[in-house]
Amino acid sequence: MSDHHTEPSAGYRPSPLAWVLLLPIRLYRVAIGPLFPPSCRFYPSCSAYAVESLTRHGAFRGLYLTVRRLLRCGPWHPGGFDFVPERFSFRVQPDTARCPDDLDSDISTQELP
Repeated sequence: MSDHHTEPSAGYRPSPLAWVLLLPIRLYRVAIGPLFPPSCRFYPSCSAYAVESLTRHGAFRGLYLTVRRLLRCGPWHPGGFDFVPERFSFRVQPDTARCPDDLDSDISTQELP
């Protein structure tokens, strides 16, 4: 599986306001997160998603994507793969729910003898 979604700083730099919004997330990841077992329904985790969305899309759009993701994080949603979209949209993009390794699943494969 590709880890390019977990390292948001590759080519992106957060705006000053996004940097301020990243501070509580970093505090959570260092001080509060280690106290609890990992129980996120999504991959990447909500905090990793927030860091990447704020870094990639800026403060306002990144905050919108983060809040939208946090509202889906509950017992009523099955979870799964939910990556930060390459291009911002107010609509939920169905392609983000697929694993990058599953993109070739539409290609028929032959069984080995």
